[in-house]
Formats: sequence, structure tokens, C-alpha cells
Amino acid sequence: MSSSRRQLARQISELIERPRTEAVKASRPQVIGITGPPGAGKSTLVDQMIRALRRADQRPGVILVDPSSPLTGGALLGDRIRMQEHSSDEHVFIRSLATRGRLGGLADGIDGVLGLLGEVGFAPLLIETVGVGQSEVEVAQIADTVVLVLYPGWGDEVQTAKAGLLEVADIFFVNKADQGDAGPLIGQIEAMLALSSRDWKPPVIGGSALTGVGIEALLSAISAHVNYLADADR
Repeated sequence: MSSSRRQLARQISELIERPRTEAVKASRPQVIGITGPPGAGKSTLVDQMIRALRRADQRPGVILVDPSSPLTGGALLGDRIRMQEHSSDEHVFIRSLATRGRLGGLADGIDGVLGLLGEVGFAPLLIETVGVGQSEVEVAQIADTVVLVLYPGWGDEVQTAKAGLLEVADIFFVNKADQGDAGPLIGQIEAMLALSSRDWKPPVIGGSALTGVGIEALLSAISAHVNYLADADR
């Protein structure tokens, strides 16, 4: 790790211990929240997004919010291990943060961390939440675009989840579409969205994070949402 990256890592650690209180949303780069239930394949999807963003010559900063170790209170780092090959790329910064028992799927000090990553030139910024269920609606308060990752077989839970994650998602990605029949779930989501009064109509994308199918469509949908926000001045 270069000295500049070590310094950045130290600054992030300091922010987690002593979070900034000032708002940073106005000046930071685009923030994309990746959320969804456990087992949906969020980490694999983030890995594919990093690859695609690097092919487009972008410099993604990635925050992986991990469950805390019951012994140390630190992040378990499982997600970062799965993305090991990006560690030698100076144009990618990946950091695991521990929830330390905090509900909501995020971690203390994350606002300041996002601002810091933006200051040193990383953009866009990706946040992967811990996958604890509907309490992760907190991600919508910090991310500009929320991607909800689901998988075939989750359809039975769509109705009960409507009041939570489904209503804050800007884009739906039905993962593992190559391993099962994704059609019914996609149909359920689209039927639910047809009843929504939101100006933005969230796209529903079927794909596979394992093979990379649907990743370009996902990034295009994210760009479309960014343009929508700019036009709406939100």
C-alpha cells in the first residue's frame, strides 16, 4: 500500500472514531447504495460494478459495511477478501466498516468517510450494506441512488416488504436470474411499481452478478437516475 493510501486509511479510521458533524452531501460525488437481503449476491454485484467502472476509466471508492466481530467490534472483512484482486489498483479504494451493533445497515462516521473519499478524487462512491432486512432503509438517507438486489424465490416477501426497502429503491436488480425463474418476481415488482405515485419509475433489471449479465444495463439505469435527479434539482 502506498504512503498516500496508508494516510487515507488512517484518516478514515479517525473519522470513524470521531465522526464529522457537518453535512457533506452537497459537495461529495455521486453515492450509490447497494442493499438487499442476505444471500442476494450484493458483494459479487459490487465486484462486477468495480470492474465495469474501471473499464470506463472511473475511480470508484467502495465502502463495505460489515457486521461487527462479537469479540473486537471491528469489521469481519469478508467482503473485502472477496475483492482482493482490486487491492493493487491505485484507482480503486475499498474499505470495510463495522456496524458495531448499529441498526439501519450503515456505520457511524460514514458521512465523513464519503466526503473524504470525494476530496481525494474517488468517484462514484459505492456503499454495500450488511443485509439485515428492512431496517436498511437508512441507506436512502445517504445515497443518491439506491439499488435493491433481490433473487428468484424472494417473491413471497415482496408484499410484506413494500413499506420498507421496496419503497426507497430507485433501481431493482434481480440477481441469479440464470439460476432460477426470475420472471414471476420481476412481474410482481413491476405490478407493485405500477401502483406507485413516484415521478421516477424504478427500472427492474434481471441479470447475474456471477457472469456479469445485466451489469451494463444496471450502470445505464444508474446514469439515468443521476440525470433525473439533476433535471429535478433534487
